Amino acid sequence: MNVLPSGEQWVLRGGGFEATVVSVGGGVRELTYDGRPVLLGYAEDEAAHAGLGQHLFPWPNRITDGQYTFDGADQQLYLTEPARQNAIHGLTRWANWTRADDGSDPAVVVATHRLHGQPGYPHQLDLRLTYQLTDRLTVTAVATNIGKSAAPYGYGAHPYLTVGRVIDDCVLEFTAADRLEVSADQMTPTGLAPVAGSPYDFSGGRLIGETSIDNAFTGLDAEWSVALTDPDSGARSVLTGDTPWMQLFTGEAVGRTALAVEPMTCPPDAFRTGQDLVVLAPGESHTTSFQVSV
Repeated sequence: MNVLPSGEQWVLRGGGFEATVVSVGGGVRELTYDGRPVLLGYAEDEAAHAGLGQHLFPWPNRITDGQYTFDGADQQLYLTEPARQNAIHGLTRWANWTRADDGSDPAVVVATHRLHGQPGYPHQLDLRLTYQLTDRLTVTAVATNIGKSAAPYGYGAHPYLTVGRVIDDCVLEFTAADRLEVSADQMTPTGLAPVAGSPYDFSGGRLIGETSIDNAFTGLDAEWSVALTDPDSGARSVLTGDTPWMQLFTGEAVGRTALAVEPMTCPPDAFRTGQDLVVLAPGESHTTSFQVSV
């Protein structure tokens, strides 16, 4: 039996969209609208790279040195970003997810995964992802603490918006009050800087050009959006979220062919700082969602 690097392939269709969800990481391998890529994808005989379409449980972004203290206990996570000595993007990117719906609705896929305790994260979570296509793709992420003790928790996702051309030639539009500055070596947070009037101010919509971004933003609306537009064709890809943070990355890892827009419930290093960290009591759940549209 030959197994694809991204595992099982679950296709859903609706509203002119077609998406493929995969069992490895439970992520989105591709999303198109009337045949046009809306999210940058990868081939079914490839593994996800550069975080394409992946989900980040139980923390997004980085934890410096993989070290933190929670409930009086010091923890050490595996350093999954060894070049910077960080633990990055959680524990489920390469885990196997199981399809939980019966497939009777062609526009819906539900995937689940049980995260067991492991070194640095001695907690048990039941995780659930629901994908639904209407006039957009809606992704809902739910985590439930099924263990006996409180668990630190954060969520993020790593989709890349694309309009089919290098993003230097595209118009970016989003609004945020503050940008998180980070150190050059480990990308450890060093403080907030105002976005207004800075090179990162795209509130009126303008060409990205040579601007390089790999930062978290906050001071967002309760429902915020990031739009990428081809000024020649008018093609648009939009991500809308409800999280207090989002990371933008100008996709140098994929040749600046797409823009990573990462909704995040907390900033980098939240396990260390406690900033916007969710603490799940036993039996408690947390739910968040984001949408991708054109």
